[in-house]
Amino acid sequence: MVSIMKCVCSIENCAAVCGVDEAGRGPLAGPVYAAAVILRAPFDGLDDSKKLSPRRRGLLYQVITQNAASYAVASASVDEINGSDILAASQLAMRRAVNALDIRPSLALIDGGIARGFDINTKCVVGGDAKCACIAAASILAKVSRDRRMFELATEYPQYAFERHKGYGTKLHVERIREHGACPEHRVKFLRNIG
Repeated sequence: MVSIMKCVCSIENCAAVCGVDEAGRGPLAGPVYAAAVILRAPFDGLDDSKKLSPRRRGLLYQVITQNAASYAVASASVDEINGSDILAASQLAMRRAVNALDIRPSLALIDGGIARGFDINTKCVVGGDAKCACIAAASILAKVSRDRRMFELATEYPQYAFERHKGYGTKLHVERIREHGACPEHRVKFLRNIG
């Protein structure tokens, strides 16, 4: 579980600190999502979204969205990923999420080691989704939102079974790509090693 002490706004006496995280950097298909969250107060149960079951993430999504002081979810499209690279697209989605908050934070805690192009103060926290409650909350919102989008894409492109692997490079997904070719939701640079 995430230590609630790290969520307390004690850095530089900030008025509002948001946690920021992304979901979907590694898959072969689908957009990358990011979320920014300002918590009113920490609460039990928050953790890195990857350590939580889909059901638990869904329940926490509701708690976070109902109790956060402010939150926003944003994405960068497959076209944007294909037009640049996944790191640039992830940073773009993060900036969009921060800019969509209805409370302007004075500091954004960014999961990972890179924060580019933000117009507010940032602090990178490597492994932040397991260390800081507001980043853990953002990781949950981003993951649930992306998974929901992949379920939608599964109805548009049923031949790829996106509902089963969420676009990640599983054996099933690679087999379906080889059988059907790529669709518009595939990241072309990620498919170079698939024959």
